[in-house]
Amino acid sequence: MANESRKNLTPHDGTIDRHVRENIIGQKGCVIWLTGLSGSGKSTIAREVEKKLSEAGHLVYVLDGDNIRCGLNNDLGFSPSGRRENIRRIGEVAALFADAGVITLVAFISPYRNDRASARKKTPKGTFIEIHVFAPMETCMERDPKGLYKKSKKGEVEYMTGIDAPYQEPDKPEISIHTQNETPVQSAKIIVEYLERNGFLCPPAVGEHE
Repeated sequence: MANESRKNLTPHDGTIDRHVRENIIGQKGCVIWLTGLSGSGKSTIAREVEKKLSEAGHLVYVLDGDNIRCGLNNDLGFSPSGRRENIRRIGEVAALFADAGVITLVAFISPYRNDRASARKKTPKGTFIEIHVFAPMETCMERDPKGLYKKSKKGEVEYMTGIDAPYQEPDKPEISIHTQNETPVQSAKIIVEYLERNGFLCPPAVGEHE
Protein backbone atom coordinates (compact mmCIF):
# COMPACT_ATOMS: atom_id res chain seq x y z
CA MET A 1 0.00 0.00 0.00
CA ALA A 2 2.84 2.44 0.85
CA ASN A 3 4.51 1.87 -2.53
CA GLU A 4 1.16 2.37 -4.26
CA SER A 5 0.61 5.68 -2.43
CA ARG A 6 4.02 6.99 -3.51
CA LYS A 7 2.89 6.88 -7.13
CA ASN A 8 0.79 9.98 -6.39
CA LEU A 9 3.71 12.02 -5.02
CA THR A 10 5.65 14.56 -7.08
CA PRO A 11 8.86 15.87 -5.47
CA HIS A 12 9.69 19.43 -6.50
CA ASP A 13 12.43 21.97 -5.88
CA GLY A 14 11.90 25.26 -4.08
CA THR A 15 12.65 28.68 -5.54
CA ILE A 16 15.70 29.13 -3.27
CA ASP A 17 18.47 26.65 -3.86
CA ARG A 18 21.28 25.35 -1.68
CA HIS A 19 23.79 27.79 -3.15
CA VAL A 20 21.73 30.80 -2.03
CA ARG A 21 21.26 29.45 1.50
CA GLU A 22 24.97 28.70 1.87
CA ASN A 23 25.93 32.20 0.80
CA ILE A 24 23.52 33.71 3.33
CA ILE A 25 25.21 31.93 6.24
CA GLY A 26 28.74 31.93 4.77
CA GLN A 27 29.54 28.22 4.77
CA LYS A 28 28.90 25.02 2.82
CA GLY A 29 26.47 22.45 4.14
CA CYS A 30 27.82 18.96 4.61
CA VAL A 31 27.27 15.70 6.46
CA ILE A 32 30.09 14.61 8.77
CA TRP A 33 29.28 10.97 9.50
CA LEU A 34 31.12 9.53 12.51
CA THR A 35 30.93 5.74 12.66
CA GLY A 36 32.50 3.35 15.14
CA LEU A 37 31.88 0.98 18.01
CA SER A 38 30.04 2.01 21.16
CA GLY A 39 32.61 3.69 23.39
CA SER A 40 34.94 4.65 20.54
CA GLY A 41 34.31 8.37 21.15
CA LYS A 42 31.92 9.43 18.37
CA SER A 43 29.56 11.60 20.41
CA THR A 44 32.35 13.18 22.46
CA ILE A 45 34.24 14.18 19.31
CA ALA A 46 31.07 15.43 17.59
CA ARG A 47 30.33 17.71 20.54
CA GLU A 48 33.90 19.00 20.56
CA VAL A 49 33.69 19.82 16.83
CA GLU A 50 30.32 21.47 17.43
CA LYS A 51 31.85 23.63 20.13
CA LYS A 52 34.85 24.68 18.02
CA LEU A 53 32.77 25.53 14.97
CA SER A 54 30.10 27.37 16.96
CA GLU A 55 32.74 29.47 18.69
CA ALA A 56 34.09 30.37 15.23
CA GLY A 57 30.63 31.57 14.17
CA HIS A 58 29.47 28.58 12.10
CA LEU A 59 26.01 27.02 12.03
CA VAL A 60 26.45 23.41 13.13
CA TYR A 61 24.20 20.71 14.55
CA VAL A 62 24.79 17.25 16.05
CA LEU A 63 22.45 14.35 15.30
CA ASP A 64 23.32 11.85 18.01
CA GLY A 65 22.25 8.19 17.94
CA ASP A 66 20.75 8.00 21.43
CA ASN A 67 18.95 11.34 21.09
CA ILE A 68 17.37 10.35 17.79
CA ARG A 69 16.32 6.95 19.13
CA CYS A 70 14.57 8.66 22.04
CA GLY A 71 12.46 10.69 19.64
CA LEU A 72 12.20 10.29 15.87
CA ASN A 73 13.23 6.63 15.88
CA ASN A 74 11.77 5.48 19.21
CA ASP A 75 9.73 2.85 17.38
CA LEU A 76 12.83 0.99 16.15
CA GLY A 77 14.76 -1.83 17.78
CA PHE A 78 18.34 -3.03 17.29
CA SER A 79 17.75 -5.96 14.97
CA PRO A 80 19.46 -5.73 11.55
CA SER A 81 16.24 -4.43 9.97
CA GLY A 82 15.74 -1.91 12.79
CA ARG A 83 19.29 -0.66 12.41
CA ARG A 84 18.90 -0.28 8.65
CA GLU A 85 15.73 1.77 9.02
CA ASN A 86 17.35 3.84 11.76
CA ILE A 87 20.19 4.81 9.43
CA ARG A 88 17.88 5.31 6.45
CA ARG A 89 15.84 7.86 8.38
CA ILE A 90 18.81 9.72 9.80
CA GLY A 91 20.44 9.78 6.36
CA GLU A 92 17.36 11.57 5.02
CA VAL A 93 17.31 14.04 7.93
CA ALA A 94 21.05 14.75 7.69
CA ALA A 95 20.75 15.41 3.95
CA LEU A 96 17.98 17.96 4.61
CA PHE A 97 20.07 19.74 7.26
CA ALA A 98 23.05 19.89 4.88
CA ASP A 99 20.83 21.16 2.08
CA ALA A 100 19.87 24.03 4.39
CA GLY A 101 23.59 24.88 4.64
CA VAL A 102 24.13 23.41 8.10
CA ILE A 103 27.38 21.61 8.95
CA THR A 104 25.74 18.42 10.19
CA LEU A 105 27.51 15.99 12.50
CA VAL A 106 26.06 12.47 12.68
CA ALA A 107 27.26 10.26 15.54
CA PHE A 108 25.85 6.75 15.01
CA ILE A 109 27.43 3.31 15.25
CA SER A 110 25.91 2.68 11.79
CA PRO A 111 27.50 -0.79 11.52
CA TYR A 112 26.71 -1.65 7.89
CA ARG A 113 28.69 -0.32 4.90
CA ASN A 114 25.70 -0.45 2.56
CA ASP A 115 23.63 1.73 4.89
CA ARG A 116 26.39 4.33 5.13
CA ALA A 117 26.81 4.22 1.35
CA SER A 118 23.08 4.85 0.94
CA ALA A 119 23.32 7.87 3.25
CA ARG A 120 26.21 9.20 1.16
CA LYS A 121 24.13 8.98 -2.02
CA LYS A 122 21.55 11.34 -0.52
CA THR A 123 24.03 14.24 -0.57
CA PRO A 124 25.81 16.03 -3.45
CA LYS A 125 29.23 14.64 -4.36
CA GLY A 126 31.95 15.77 -2.00
CA THR A 127 29.63 16.85 0.82
CA PHE A 128 29.53 13.56 2.74
CA ILE A 129 32.53 13.08 5.02
CA GLU A 130 32.78 9.60 6.51
CA ILE A 131 34.91 9.42 9.64
CA HIS A 132 35.96 6.11 11.13
CA VAL A 133 36.31 6.63 14.86
CA PHE A 134 38.45 3.69 15.86
CA ALA A 135 39.37 2.28 19.23
CA PRO A 136 40.25 -1.37 19.96
CA MET A 137 37.40 -3.43 21.35
CA GLU A 138 39.31 -3.80 24.62
CA THR A 139 39.47 0.00 24.95
CA CYS A 140 35.76 0.42 24.16
CA MET A 141 34.85 -2.26 26.72
CA GLU A 142 37.07 -0.61 29.30
CA ARG A 143 35.45 2.77 28.74
CA ASP A 144 31.91 1.36 28.47
CA PRO A 145 30.33 4.81 29.13
CA LYS A 146 26.76 3.48 28.95
CA GLY A 147 27.42 0.14 30.64
CA LEU A 148 26.26 -1.69 27.52
CA TYR A 149 29.17 -4.11 27.32
CA LYS A 150 28.62 -5.17 30.93
CA LYS A 151 24.92 -5.67 30.23
CA SER A 152 25.75 -7.63 27.09
CA LYS A 153 27.95 -10.02 29.08
CA LYS A 154 25.00 -10.62 31.42
CA GLY A 155 22.67 -11.26 28.49
CA GLU A 156 20.70 -8.09 29.21
CA VAL A 157 21.41 -6.49 25.80
CA GLU A 158 20.77 -8.12 22.43
CA TYR A 159 22.49 -7.29 19.14
CA MET A 160 25.46 -5.60 20.78
CA THR A 161 27.72 -4.39 17.99
CA GLY A 162 31.09 -6.10 18.09
CA ILE A 163 29.81 -8.79 20.46
CA ASP A 164 26.84 -10.57 18.91
CA ALA A 165 26.20 -8.20 16.01
CA PRO A 166 28.67 -7.27 13.25
CA TYR A 167 30.49 -4.01 12.63
CA GLN A 168 31.76 -3.41 9.11
CA GLU A 169 34.62 -0.91 9.12
CA PRO A 170 34.68 1.73 6.37
CA ASP A 171 36.73 0.81 3.30
CA LYS A 172 37.82 4.32 2.34
CA PRO A 173 36.74 6.89 4.92
CA GLU A 174 37.65 10.52 4.33
CA ILE A 175 39.18 10.60 7.82
CA SER A 176 40.33 7.90 10.25
CA ILE A 177 40.66 8.81 13.92
CA HIS A 178 42.33 6.58 16.51
CA THR A 179 40.99 7.64 19.87
CA GLN A 180 43.27 5.43 21.93
CA ASN A 181 46.10 7.75 20.82
CA GLU A 182 44.30 11.11 20.60
CA THR A 183 42.32 13.32 22.94
CA PRO A 184 38.85 14.51 21.83
CA VAL A 185 40.34 17.99 21.32
CA GLN A 186 43.03 16.59 19.02
CA SER A 187 40.49 14.52 17.08
CA ALA A 188 38.20 17.52 16.66
CA LYS A 189 41.12 19.59 15.39
CA ILE A 190 41.73 17.04 12.62
CA ILE A 191 38.11 17.32 11.49
CA VAL A 192 38.00 21.13 11.61
CA GLU A 193 41.25 21.34 9.63
CA TYR A 194 39.77 19.02 6.99
CA LEU A 195 36.75 21.34 6.68
CA GLU A 196 39.05 24.36 6.35
CA ARG A 197 41.22 22.71 3.67
CA ASN A 198 38.21 21.67 1.63
CA GLY A 199 36.41 25.01 1.71
CA PHE A 200 33.40 24.11 3.86
CA LEU A 201 33.91 27.05 6.22
CA CYS A 202 33.42 29.72 3.55
CA PRO A 203 30.64 30.48 1.03
CA PRO A 204 30.68 28.46 -2.21
CA ALA A 205 31.99 30.03 -5.39
CA VAL A 206 29.41 31.17 -7.93
CA GLY A 207 28.03 28.23 -9.88
CA GLU A 208 29.73 25.65 -7.68
CA HIS A 209 26.57 23.55 -7.23
CA GLU A 210 25.33 23.96 -10.79
